[in-house]
Order: sequence, then C-alpha cells, then structure tokens
Amino acid sequence: MRVLPLFFGLCWCALAGAATPPPAPTQASGAGAVFAAELQATANRLVGQALQGNTAYAIVESLATEVGPRLAGTAAEARAREWAVAKLQALGFSNVHIEPFEIPLWLRGVETAEVLSPYPQPLVITALGASPATAPEGVAGEVVAFASLAQLQRVPAGSLAGKIVFIDEMMTRTQDGSGYGVAVAKRLGAGVAAARAGASAALIRSVGTGRDRFPHTGLMLAADENAAPAVPAAALAAPDADQLRRLLGRGQPVSVKLVITPRSLPPAPSGNVIAEIPGSQAPAEIVLLGAHLDSWDLGTGAIDDGAGIGIVVGAAQLLLEHLPHKPRRTVRVVLFGAEEVGYGGARAYALEHAQELPRHVIAAESDFGTGDIWRFDTAVAPERIAAAEAIGELLRPLGIGPGSNSARGGSDLGYISKAGVPVVDLKQNGWDYFDLHHTANDTLDKIAPGDLDQNVAAYAAFIYLVADSEVSFR
Repeated sequence: MRVLPLFFGLCWCALAGAATPPPAPTQASGAGAVFAAELQATANRLVGQALQGNTAYAIVESLATEVGPRLAGTAAEARAREWAVAKLQALGFSNVHIEPFEIPLWLRGVETAEVLSPYPQPLVITALGASPATAPEGVAGEVVAFASLAQLQRVPAGSLAGKIVFIDEMMTRTQDGSGYGVAVAKRLGAGVAAARAGASAALIRSVGTGRDRFPHTGLMLAADENAAPAVPAAALAAPDADQLRRLLGRGQPVSVKLVITPRSLPPAPSGNVIAEIPGSQAPAEIVLLGAHLDSWDLGTGAIDDGAGIGIVVGAAQLLLEHLPHKPRRTVRVVLFGAEEVGYGGARAYALEHAQELPRHVIAAESDFGTGDIWRFDTAVAPERIAAAEAIGELLRPLGIGPGSNSARGGSDLGYISKAGVPVVDLKQNGWDYFDLHHTANDTLDKIAPGDLDQNVAAYAAFIYLVADSEVSFR
C-alpha cells in the first residue's frame, strides 16, 4: 500500500473561484457534423430512459442506509469499499476491484464550547478536520473578533497571547458555488494565523449558507509552510456565530471555553474502487467517471457525495443495460477514497495509472449534490472545442446551457488534469448545496426519488457519445 500524506487543500468547490465568462463564440460545425445520426439517436434514447427512472436513488439509499458516515481511514470507509464492490458487481460491471493506499487518520472526540462571561451559555460547534486537541479540560480566553482571515493575518505576531480568535465572515450564496472558494480560506487558515498571533484557539463562523443550528466541518491546515503547528480550531453553527457577534456588541469582554479532543493517529487503510464497461477497441482508451466514496463523520454523506455516486454509477449502468454492443472505448467508474481529507484517492489514482493516463480520453466527476445540471463547461484542446460544443448542443434539451472552456473537472480529477487529461464540468445548481455541506444535516431525507434523473440523463448521453465515437479532446 502507498502511504499518502494529507494534502491540506480545498475540497471540490473551493476550486470553483469566481464564475468564468463564456468564451467568444467559435465556428462550430454542429452535432450532426461531429457525431453520426445513429450515435445521436442512441444518446437520446438513453436520456429518455434516464428520465423515466433509473437506479441512482436506490444506490444512494443503499449507501446512506447500509454504511452511513464513512470518514476516510476508518472501518466505516472500509465497509463502504466492500459495499461498492458488491454493488458494482451485482449491477454487472467488469474488472471491479479496490486499489489500496494509506492516509494519516484523524478521529473526532469531545467537542463543546460555552460562554463563561458576561452571559454564560452553551455554543454549538464542531472541530475542523486535522485540528489538534485542546487539553482535556479545554482552553479558555477572551474572544477577539475579526471580519476576515486577512484581517487576522495582519496583526503583529504574538500580540494575542491567551486570546481566542473568532473570524466572523459570512459566505455568499451563489448558484455555481463560487462563494465557497472565498469563504473557505478562513477555515483553512484560521488555526495557523491564530497560532502566529499567539492565540490559544480559533473559532470561525461555519463555511456554509444554512441558517439551521448545524455547524459545518471541513479540513484545515494543521501547520504553516514552516511546519509550525496550528492551534485548536472549531466552527460555530450560524445561529451561534450570530449570538457571539451580539454578545461582543454589548461592549463588555466576552470569555469562552473550548474543549475539543480529536486524535491524530498513524496511517490507516483507504482505497479507490474501480469498475469498468470494457471497450471493444485495443489498446483501450478510457472515459473516466468519478465521485468520492468517503464522507465527513457528522451526517450520512447522502448529498456529499452519495448523490454523485448514484449519478455516475446510474449513468454508466444505463449503458450496460441499453447498449446493443460494447462501446469502442472503456468506460471506467472510479469511486475515490479519502477526498475530504486531502484528495488521497486522487493522488493514488494518478500514481497508479500514470502510464495509461495518455489513453484517458476525457474525465468528469459528480460532487455537488442533487441540483439539476444547468451548464456544460469543458477543458479541451482549443482545436477540439467544436466537438465539445457538439455534445453541449445535444444536452441543450435538458436545460443545460453552454459554458466556457475553463472547466476544472472536480477535486479528484486535479492530478490527472494537470497530467494532460481533458476534463468537463456538468455544473449543477448549487443554490442550497452549502446549507447541508459537511453537516450532520447531510442525510437521505434531503433527496427524493427522481431528484437525480436529469443528472443521470446528461451523464449517460455525455459518456456514450465519447465512448462510442472516435472524437479526440486532447
């Protein structure tokens, strides 16, 4: 097994950044000039079948019910891999197997917070992933508030000795998730910046858009670039962040006590689960569909990313059931492990398959909940944009508009994208995704049968058109 260090980076949507405007129109030759009429007809039949119902919801229901939360490196994630192998084999996929690796293991412990003065009361928090622990009896101190991470980073080193910092920055709700890319900076950097300032601990307003009393967890930097360790850090539920803001506005010093007792342990097993629809050509070119199998430990991972697993597996299964012949290219489904704690599975896949990455024709990942796809972004060679636009044209009846050629492809595709694999983003409507993201409220009841059908239809048409044609995107 490879042992992979935790890469303390952003999760998927932190990569989104600000929305990129579509490029100037190019001279496209149209779908008919790129894909044969027979291919288009088959793609349309797959769309129709998906919209009449498919296995996506049943897959999510099975995972969320039979496995539940599946923190990377734990026995629960191992059960998820076993579940995935059994499910994919039962659905008829070929070459189903696990590719193991190891990651450092972080486990949550006790997590409580309370206002000590001037108005004693409890606060609802959750520890940030990779946070160190406080002493068992906790840490107490006067709260010093900042409007942003940048503001905290500007204070003199060591000037906040004995204090507890509070970064009170709200996240902007956006359709494409770009508000997350801004707000997540405080989650990543609060512990490190607070340590540099001499503080004892850090609190942040949760990186999320929900107003319920559910704090949002997520990965933080455990140390700065010089390996200086961060202080313990936790996220406040939005109503509790509001409460702390009001208390500070009363004009009296506010003291808070924080107790979090997570443990950082030696490397533990994780792994990627691979399944294929073998292609008819040799050597096989590969169309990759990804989603991540692990989740945070607070909810049951139904939205993040059980939904993505249901979408990509459900779309690929439509090809298994309804194609009269093998596609020319191999369709490979990759259920990545250890995404939430630093893209361990993404890195392991890129290392394990380095020699065959030149045969990866294109890749896509579903990791943004259950919202309908509204835009098709690509990242293909400039001379291949017309072919990508032809796929987009065939997706238009599903309510999917054209986008840019600046797709990022999803967090688990970052390593292979940098290695030259073209990627696409079938961008979902994420207006309410960050209400649930990384919270105990990420549960199956948020998904209704039929919610995923439009996604499955779009993915099925996309992967079929690429897999059963000879169109290149490199």
